[in-house]
Amino acid sequence: MTHGGSLIDWAQKAAELDTHGCALLPGLLDAAACVAARALWSEGSFRSEVNMARHGYGRGVYRYLAYPLPDPIAELRAGLYPPLARIANRWAAILGTGVDYPDEHAAFRERCRAAGQVRPTPLILRYGAGDWNALHQDLYGEHVFPLQVAILLSAPQADFTGGEFVLTEQRPRMQSRPEVVPLSQGDAVVFPVRERPVQGSRGWHRVQMRHGVSRLRSGERFTLGIIFHDAL
Repeated sequence: MTHGGSLIDWAQKAAELDTHGCALLPGLLDAAACVAARALWSEGSFRSEVNMARHGYGRGVYRYLAYPLPDPIAELRAGLYPPLARIANRWAAILGTGVDYPDEHAAFRERCRAAGQVRPTPLILRYGAGDWNALHQDLYGEHVFPLQVAILLSAPQADFTGGEFVLTEQRPRMQSRPEVVPLSQGDAVVFPVRERPVQGSRGWHRVQMRHGVSRLRSGERFTLGIIFHDAL
């Protein structure tokens, strides 16, 4: 159903993140896994639902899954975390944050729990025609894991049109740089939650990142979001 990150060339993906601020994981989920994940929208257990228009976040609806997470989601979250933690620790060393991320996700969840961050953050997002997601950062408390993953569960052109995944990078003393990430069904994109290191002519510096989704022209688009820190 998935390869959970075990077949991914993580050295290459780390280089993509350093260079472009995102990395594509093609075919992370197969078609059957995408169908099963989409079915959670009506069959899953959720802790909360957010109407984006009501809060000024854009248009569309997303739902945070409840603990215990469905096994495939929990396994995906735990499986993707270790290689991403190695990237996160390298970035932390470059930026001098003083944060060290444990090797396993269970240990990082314990760190979150000790700070009162006990609510799960993996979520499913549903967009219809005309819906969009404003540029934002997913920050839920003191402890923030610096990378997250979005997986497209629907098929572009067949299920929907428009609805591109968008990143922006706020560069110091410069205008923002946009990045549009083309995704097929089952593809995932890894991207920074808040900031990333960028190497310039005078060494490394940090840039702020935001992400969102452009307007859906037609159809319906489902996405699975994997955030590794829990919420207050």
